[in-house]
Amino acid sequence: MSSIADLRKDYTRETLNETDVDPNPFQQFQHWFDQAVKAELPEPNAMTLATASKDGIPAARIVLLKAVDDLGFTFFTNYNSNKGKELEANPQAALVFLWTELERQVRIVGSVEKVSAEESDGYFFSRPHNSRLGAWASEQSEIIPNRDVLEQKLAALKVEYESQEVPRPPHWGGFRVIPREIEFWQGRPSRLHDRLLYCRQGDHWTIERMSP
Repeated sequence: MSSIADLRKDYTRETLNETDVDPNPFQQFQHWFDQAVKAELPEPNAMTLATASKDGIPAARIVLLKAVDDLGFTFFTNYNSNKGKELEANPQAALVFLWTELERQVRIVGSVEKVSAEESDGYFFSRPHNSRLGAWASEQSEIIPNRDVLEQKLAALKVEYESQEVPRPPHWGGFRVIPREIEFWQGRPSRLHDRLLYCRQGDHWTIERMSP
């Protein structure tokens, strides 16, 4: 059996210098994201979402980024899920993107708000028909006796909405993480990684280098 402690890799692909990055962290993120897409990485929009309850108990899971602009980073979920309830009670979150093949990470910390109903509608109606039905069939995070419960709900919904539009459930929509910090991490040899931290200062951003 191999030892977990012996697993290691030296990072040698790229460098990350202050003179090379965009002063706008959203533009810098888009640049890195486009490179991840071009490299054909599996699900480059997959990100770890970390939340905490009102009592400070942390939780983390993988969700998919569905939009990014100068307002923030948007994903969609069931508002009655565990993460939805946690964000309602404590609207702060952290996101982490890991693009292993490019030896890169992006870490984002900020406050959270619900997106508008129009934004949620726009994304919901772009989803495949069965995915829309799935949003109705699943009471996300609730305990169920078996998978048959889900299959039966989905089958009934397919009959109900066979020839009509599937509406967006009122408990389903988007959250936007509004960052106050965005860190770009590039792996380097000898564990002396490059870390550049963007910090929001009013209406502009500062860039600082962090020790690895």
